[in-house]
Amino acid sequence: MNRRARDESVAHRRAWADRVGTLRRALGASPKDVGSSVSKRQLGAALADVVDVTDRSHVWLTLAVLTGVLPTATTVIETSRYSEFDGGQSLWTAVADLTTTKSAGWTVRVVTEVVLVDVALTAETNFTSGIQRVVRETTRRWVRDHGAETMLVGWTADFEAMRELTPAEHDRAVGNDLESEVEARTATAVVVPWRATYLLPELAPELNRTSRLASLAEFMPGRTGVIGFDCVPITSSETTTPGFADYFARNLAALRRFDVISTISEAAGHEYGGWRDTLSAIGVSGPRIVPTPLPVEIPEPDAEAATAAGIRFRIGHLPLVLVVGSHEPRKNHLAVLHAAELLWRQGHQFSLSFVGGRSWEGDSFTRRVAELQRAGRPVDTESNLSDRLLWAAYRIARLTVFPSLNEGFGLPLAESLAAGTPAVTSNFGSMREIAEDGGALMVDPHDDHAIAEAMRTLLTDDDVHARLTTEAQERAARPRTWDDYAAEVWDSLVNSSTEDSSTTASGTP
Repeated sequence: MNRRARDESVAHRRAWADRVGTLRRALGASPKDVGSSVSKRQLGAALADVVDVTDRSHVWLTLAVLTGVLPTATTVIETSRYSEFDGGQSLWTAVADLTTTKSAGWTVRVVTEVVLVDVALTAETNFTSGIQRVVRETTRRWVRDHGAETMLVGWTADFEAMRELTPAEHDRAVGNDLESEVEARTATAVVVPWRATYLLPELAPELNRTSRLASLAEFMPGRTGVIGFDCVPITSSETTTPGFADYFARNLAALRRFDVISTISEAAGHEYGGWRDTLSAIGVSGPRIVPTPLPVEIPEPDAEAATAAGIRFRIGHLPLVLVVGSHEPRKNHLAVLHAAELLWRQGHQFSLSFVGGRSWEGDSFTRRVAELQRAGRPVDTESNLSDRLLWAAYRIARLTVFPSLNEGFGLPLAESLAAGTPAVTSNFGSMREIAEDGGALMVDPHDDHAIAEAMRTLLTDDDVHARLTTEAQERAARPRTWDDYAAEVWDSLVNSSTEDSSTTASGTP
């Protein structure tokens, strides 16, 4: 054995010795003095009295604690099968094979009777997409209202194990600091849940992460819940990044073992409900689905923000048409540009502003905007706008346009109506769900001329505009808050029975 291999072996044996007590306590057994170093062969003697190799939850926990890495379902099942015939030797061999120099250096904590909230991507980015807004608004309130029983976690760099967050990451996850530079992931202490509740309020597309979550949901005795945003990568895969549908399908493969999915709209609930109905083909019942529509809170803009928004967006006395959302094919912004050009050629006067970041396949949109600008059309884009200025921009707009081809909720539409500004939107899915309460004209988003006609109506027909403005203002007078939403989702994911017989979005108990 060369020196490096010998040093690694010593480090592994010391790590196992430290973790034997952790594992025994998690399984309800008294500590056992094993000294400062334990070999693979000695693990059996130290743990055989508490680890049942025929119990796959025991195998899952043993692998997670002793190796420091959350195992996949395949590893758990194969290890358990072989261990039944060799007295557990395959389990200890798997521990030795899966422990790495890196994972041996981590401190392992088993957490029980706690709610783990997985905010890995939100904690590691300053990005402020719709998903990140939901995560931060919700998580902030969970920490505030349930701090003693809540623990925010991230993942190691390669998504092998969950870990504690740094203070900076914690602040970023709850939206307290989105200005500081994002630091590299660090891991000194990893976290293994046991008889705990695991919540995933964000989208987890990483294959290494989802494979381990599938195993956790299947073998960890406890509760699992997730916020479901939409199934766009499956139902409208042509509008997403090439290859992303495969990642999302792996995400769904993990979620089929979860207990509850809280969807952000009734429409998203129907999407997830349709997916769940297909699971009967593989003998899996799937999670309970509870639609919990997102809230919308629009603060009153201060005078400074209103002035700044006017300077940024107003062009003389031209009415402002505002479009909010990233420039990806699903948002249908090329159709909006075509509808606007139809109206400009008819002699209608208005300015058109897009607020949102660039996304995949946004080059066609960027080129078309440049062409229209060269032709003298009053159109522009803004990729980095603060919430203060966005709320103010909604209020100075004559109308907003949101003809998306598929949405889990449609936050810009809801925000526009909450600000009292009429909108043009799609006549199906979550957008119809929002618009049916008033304040918007609904159109077929695949029909550019229908979009143009609705825009023309709101630009020229003061009676229709006034009626829709009144409807939107009446909606704003009865807001549903983020406090309401966070409490409802917590109750669905943490408190309610997974055997609840209430009707779900797909129409079945």
